[in-house]
Amino acid sequence: MDTFPIYCGGEFIETDEILEVTNPYTGKSFARTFNAGSAELEKAIKSAESVRVTLQDLPSFSKYDILMELANGLASDKQHFAEILSLESGKPIRYAIGEIDRSIQCFRVAAEESRRLPRESMSLDWTPAGKGKEGWVKYFPVGIVAGISPFNFPMNLAVHKIAPAIAAGCPIILKPSSSTPLSVLLLSRLIDKTALPKGAVSILPMNRQIGNQLVTDERISLLSFTGSPVVGWNMKKNAGHKKVVLELGGNAGVIISSSANIEDAVNKCVYGSFAYSGQVCIHTQRIYIHKDVFHSFINQFAAKTNALVKGDPLNSSTDISVMIDEANARRVELWVQEAIEEGASLICGGKRDGGYYEPTVITGTNIGMKVCCEEIFGPVVVVEQIDNFQQGIERVNEGCFGLQAGVFTDSLQEMNDAFNNLEVGGVIINDVPTFRVDHMPYGGIRESGLGREGIRYAILDMMEPRILVKNS
Repeated sequence: MDTFPIYCGGEFIETDEILEVTNPYTGKSFARTFNAGSAELEKAIKSAESVRVTLQDLPSFSKYDILMELANGLASDKQHFAEILSLESGKPIRYAIGEIDRSIQCFRVAAEESRRLPRESMSLDWTPAGKGKEGWVKYFPVGIVAGISPFNFPMNLAVHKIAPAIAAGCPIILKPSSSTPLSVLLLSRLIDKTALPKGAVSILPMNRQIGNQLVTDERISLLSFTGSPVVGWNMKKNAGHKKVVLELGGNAGVIISSSANIEDAVNKCVYGSFAYSGQVCIHTQRIYIHKDVFHSFINQFAAKTNALVKGDPLNSSTDISVMIDEANARRVELWVQEAIEEGASLICGGKRDGGYYEPTVITGTNIGMKVCCEEIFGPVVVVEQIDNFQQGIERVNEGCFGLQAGVFTDSLQEMNDAFNNLEVGGVIINDVPTFRVDHMPYGGIRESGLGREGIRYAILDMMEPRILVKNS
């Protein structure tokens, strides 16, 4: 069994609390790491404090070189990183490779953004009081960042916190998911070889009790959390005066217009619905289809869903495999059963085998059912018929989430109507809401979160403007 030491204040250490990591597909432990305790967290915070000024003064070319070194290090060992990620998460290997590719891109984008951190000059003589004066606005690192990342993208969502912090000049303490800590701990070995001052990055698996100090400790200036709404909003309540960024997921909707290319929509919606067993924040969960194309879409969609290949995540032909654990598969099974008991109809799927839940399509639902109003975070999609495009907008807007939405249409008017009226953080035209590239602003409204990720936008959150007013 491989051992992965944790990375604390620039040192690789082991603790008395062993954390075994289980392969969701085999159900067997295959590696071990360690949980940090209060002493290790305190060391990480003090180490971060000790390098704050050094990081703030780090020149752009140094940050660029460090970030590019991390990108190149990941690229040179991509297959190994992807295999570790697949083993710990149950993610099919082709999606795991894609996640490492995205992480490489994140570091490269952060390297470029480190060269163009915001600053501006401004005239102040818009009023008589400003005569003879001018302003110079510079952005300074906010301080220590606490990052908490989830199991479903254990590398890329961690890198979405680490890379902007390095670019902004902020020390960061990252708490990965206890289910999937290994890939980012493997990344720490690359971080340790760079010229970053020791203590700039710590990666500490922790139990929830210890990790709560990341929320409450006033020495930490910003909390960046990706996870469930219940946990995230509770963290915000307890975060004190620190800045808080929350990416909390949703139940993303898609509208299929009568003018849409149905074959293209079907292919993309199958991916959006079932990639990584739907364990994606922007998983396509609800599809609203114009009545003129409903049956054509459903017939093709069900056929392609049934053709998905189940199997070992390490097999390159596998489309869908187990969920992160059997408890979540049982929860998904229960929600689907509840919907059927309340009047919904099963089109395909609906069966569970241990931690594997079949790709499932249901119809005849309403917004009061959990499969519609909650984030199912599983391989289940709801398909419903709509009479017109406006009704589709209204159905997508139902409920408490608002992360992203997809719209398939060949109409400029419908595109504009969707952009102006869908209550979400992002509208994706002729693609699924699951689409994301890592430099775009990403985040939602209402229960879906607070603030935006995406490298440049995360950097802005990690900096504060300061103005110098001088006589011209």
